[in-house]
Order: sequence, then C-alpha cells, then structure tokens
Amino acid sequence: MLERFYPNEYLDSVYDIDFEMYYKQGIRGIISDIDNTLVPHGAPATEEIVALFDKIHKLGIDTCLISNNQEPRVEPFAYAVKSKYIFDAHKPTPKNTLFLGDQIFTDIWGANRAGVQTVMLKKIDKKEEIQIVLKRIPEKFVLWRWRKKLQKTQ
Repeated sequence: MLERFYPNEYLDSVYDIDFEMYYKQGIRGIISDIDNTLVPHGAPATEEIVALFDKIHKLGIDTCLISNNQEPRVEPFAYAVKSKYIFDAHKPTPKNTLFLGDQIFTDIWGANRAGVQTVMLKKIDKKEEIQIVLKRIPEKFVLWRWRKKLQKTQ
C-alpha cells in the first residue's frame, strides 16, 4: 500500500541526477517542481540551475516547470531557465517523462498516480511553511519503509 508513495530514486540534489542515463533510457521530457527542488523556497534561478537546464536541453530533453505557486513566482524562473511552465498546477503527466520533486504527498504521489518515473530530492531549505512541515512527519515514515524495502531486494 505504501508503494504508491515511493520514488524510483532518491538523491541529495538535482545535480546528482544522471540525465544522460535517463536520455539513453528514452526520457525526452522532465517535469520539475521549483521550490526546495531546484532552489530554496522563493529564490530566483541561480547561475548553476540555468547551466543545468542548458545541459538538459542540449541532451534533447524538454522541460516543464510545474508548480502550485502563482504565475508571478513561476514565470520569471521559467524564463531564466528557458522552460515551459504551468502555474497553479495541482500536479503531473506519462511514460517518457521524469518528475523531480521534494515532497512525497504532493510531488511523488501525484507523479506515481500519473505513471511518471520519479526522482525525489532532499529539500534544499530547512525553512518551510507549517502545512509542509506537517507533511514531512509521515513522509519520514514512508521513506524509512521504502529504504527497508530496497535493502531487502539488494
């Protein structure tokens, strides 16, 4: 039952993702959250994230930022990284797509329900809104169970 919340992969940072490997596996699109996935909550696009998106695009992978935030937050970020975007999204889409997110109950579960491969990333910023902090408590349990399951299969 908890499997529906499990990511396909869990990494420390977006910079740890092997995008070349995913391209070789047939991934041609990436959907990503912004806040606490790519940059700290509310931060603008950094030079590093702009360079990473440039690398992703040069591989031949299209990108779309998908956020529950409103357009004034999402549009300037998307413009900086030259990505499509959806604001006020309430999240994801299918098979040749990879979804990056930092939260199980909004990002990973939504993408899993849509049949999209997922990579969960550790949150960047420790400062979060209270509704997110409350979701992090059961999230720890789900990740613990996921890790236990992985250990059994190795």
